[in-house]
Amino acid sequence: MATSERRVEIPQGQDAYQRLIAEIRAGSLQPGDRLLETELATRLGISRTPVREAIRRLEADGLVSHVPRSGAAIRKLDYSEVTELYEMRVVLETTAARLAARTASEVELSEMEAINAEMGDARADGARLYELNRQFHRVIFDAARNRYLGHSMRALQKTMLILGPSTMEETGRAAQAIEEHTNLLVAMRNRDEAGAEAAMREHMLAAHRSRLRQFRERPTHNEEE
Repeated sequence: MATSERRVEIPQGQDAYQRLIAEIRAGSLQPGDRLLETELATRLGISRTPVREAIRRLEADGLVSHVPRSGAAIRKLDYSEVTELYEMRVVLETTAARLAARTASEVELSEMEAINAEMGDARADGARLYELNRQFHRVIFDAARNRYLGHSMRALQKTMLILGPSTMEETGRAAQAIEEHTNLLVAMRNRDEAGAEAAMREHMLAAHRSRLRQFRERPTHNEEE
């Protein structure tokens, strides 16, 4: 009986983890929000055990911290952490762009062009833009053909979930990003590794500037109330 219960608990814990990740990505769970096992178990319709497992996984990912006398909460990144995060993203993304310029297949280049064109048609849909942009960058990492680079980026992307709303929501940022993607694709089409690396660096620096502006302008807890 205990073995059967454990088999049920494992998928429930995975499901709870994925559902909480989705809520963090969507902004339903914000940095600083407490994660109360009883409340989450009731809301997710499961027992506290898989909720506890999910919270432990989120803590291992660096998305949750334990606050004294308060318990688990979505972690808040400070200004310097945001900068450090983007510094690492520049390193990984520019390396991926340089490698992809050399190794990307015609299919992958065409897929990136199609995704970028679709972004142009989805400028009014922030959620769709976020997903398309994520797909665009994922194809670049796939085209780079370096599993260790991809692993490092996936680890970084988890922390990026607690940055807040996508910079694509900033006025004019979507159009700018699409143009930056186009410049990158031109370099990749020409198999210009240095050009692709430079184009990606400019793209990442622009994203970093937007993120820091968003970070500075976000309301304080009292203002939100």
